Amino acid sequence: MKNKDIFTFRDAEKQAGPVAFSTMLKPAGSACNLDCHYCYYLDKAVQYGGKQAVMSDELLELYVRQYIEANDVDTVQFCWHGGEPLLLGVDFYRRAMDFQQKYADGKRIENTLQTNGTLVDEAWCDLFAGNNFLVGISLDGPQDIHDAFRLTKGGRPTFERVMRTIGMFQRSGVEYNTLSVVNRLCEGRGGEIYRFFRDTVHSRYMQFLPAVEHVVDKPGFHRPLIVSPEREGARLAEWSVTAEGYGQFLCDLFDEWVVSDVGRCYVQLFDATLAQWCGVQPGVCSMGETCGDALVVEHNGDVYSCDHFVYPEYKLGNIRETPLAEIYRSRKRVDFGLAKRNALPAECLRCKYYFACRGECPKHRFETGSDGCRKNSLCEGLYRYFRHAEPYMDYMRELLSKQQAPAWVVPFARKRMGLM
Repeated sequence: MKNKDIFTFRDAEKQAGPVAFSTMLKPAGSACNLDCHYCYYLDKAVQYGGKQAVMSDELLELYVRQYIEANDVDTVQFCWHGGEPLLLGVDFYRRAMDFQQKYADGKRIENTLQTNGTLVDEAWCDLFAGNNFLVGISLDGPQDIHDAFRLTKGGRPTFERVMRTIGMFQRSGVEYNTLSVVNRLCEGRGGEIYRFFRDTVHSRYMQFLPAVEHVVDKPGFHRPLIVSPEREGARLAEWSVTAEGYGQFLCDLFDEWVVSDVGRCYVQLFDATLAQWCGVQPGVCSMGETCGDALVVEHNGDVYSCDHFVYPEYKLGNIRETPLAEIYRSRKRVDFGLAKRNALPAECLRCKYYFACRGECPKHRFETGSDGCRKNSLCEGLYRYFRHAEPYMDYMRELLSKQQAPAWVVPFARKRMGLM
């Protein structure tokens, strides 16, 4: 049997069990008021003729109904994304919440939204705080890092505007977390960046996502076009983080967190790593054994298996033509998810840290492994991070086995690092 044909008992259990999946809705498609250099979604407009209409109320209602009905769980979480979802205006989300209540059928409804933070005013704060939205705000770090790539269409910096929004969230009681892109400028500055988010931004929930993209030059475009690495002539973008730099960044970040902030500040990757160490679901798709459970729904109803694979060849269908539940159960979607594991090189499956890494995100697999299969380009850095974190993860797993809080790792870490 070829590795690509493997179908495990766990896979069968998942297929036979209750349907539970998430969606990332792009009601404005890739439309955005910013022009971030590394944004892989801005260029999706090319697939829709260069301009994208916003989602109609009729399609919004269809999506809300289908999504709630398709999930056999008590809580359904809506994730509003972009582009920039705030371009739709406050009233769009009020209508969306009306539809949610219309079709809830006793299920609990939760809303999350990801924004660049530059369009927020008091009306948005009232909406978010009054309806218990969890808002992710994009901020890459100190001003020189953030303003290097996160610019307006006119090339103006955005750091100060985003920081004002964070201040508004704090005063209004909006629950927020931070999402940061780890790019080439972040290398060597992991500790500094972590302290910035903890002490200046007062973020208690942090996500750090590596930027590794491929580009081609396109006549008439003021910047290179972000494309699939399979495209002829594609090259690695100059702002992409290196494997070595990413690994060191994670280690430096971890060293700041583990000696003082366990149980007080939450870093998505560290939480997911501890979950892997304890043999429970990591809660982040990049570290799952398989994927394909976080569908993307575009402004026109097109559905894809993943936010990073919104290319014509990965389109699963359209909710106007095929119900979302049927799209989720489709063989094409299942095969996409299984390929995360089944297309890995044998060397990955034999790796000491495969149980933790699971090959990370397939979008980063553009190096060739020993048997010709695609290998994650960040492998060296991820291995370094897992090896560095291992003694602390072992200790926290032992604490949890005794029903003790993982935060008790802090004195252990401080002693091990010679800080006490």
